Amino acid sequence: MYNPPHFQETRREILHELMHAHPLGALVTLTAGGLDANHLPFELAAGPGDGPLGTLRGHVARRNRVWQDFSPDHDALVIFQGPAAYVTPSWYETKKETGKVVPTYNYCVVHAHGPLIVHDDREWLRGMVTRLTHRFESVRPAPWAVTDAPADFIDQQLAAIVGIEIPIATLTGKWKVSQNRPAADRAGVARGLSGPGATDSAAMAELVRNFAPPGASS
Repeated sequence: MYNPPHFQETRREILHELMHAHPLGALVTLTAGGLDANHLPFELAAGPGDGPLGTLRGHVARRNRVWQDFSPDHDALVIFQGPAAYVTPSWYETKKETGKVVPTYNYCVVHAHGPLIVHDDREWLRGMVTRLTHRFESVRPAPWAVTDAPADFIDQQLAAIVGIEIPIATLTGKWKVSQNRPAADRAGVARGLSGPGATDSAAMAELVRNFAPPGASS
């Protein structure tokens, strides 16, 4: 990924926050037929036994050949996409001053690389699926639990999936949130993105307004 120094985000807690808030990742693997991409919700584990950068866990359909066809000699890549929004030059104060501005797109992404490990084990899968379900259901008024379904039905579902695990070896973040623009331009972008529009626009406006790059004093 092209990532100039002024867009680089290296703080693990910030990267993990995006991965947790946007858990649907694009899993990219190298196969004998070329690159393959699958979109999966991931559990991000960051406990004492999960390595310095954390571990990703998920599952795929047994019929999905990604768990058989990936190259064990190459790390997998999981891409997490956060808020993103188009930025019009009309929001820049510089447009009024010089006219020397062009459109751009702001976005936040995290790339996680690591070896792909396959778990074809019923109890491992049960634990992972239970945790992943709780992660999404716990905020609901009446959370659904794996144990709400008949045990034999859950066993059938578990037989149809295979677990995957990626101990994260490298974690790369890119936060392109107008931090390379003058303060007046950033203020204009934040105002523009705060208007009527998609949720991501409001989220990006908040980042443009308040983002502090790595190493900045509080």
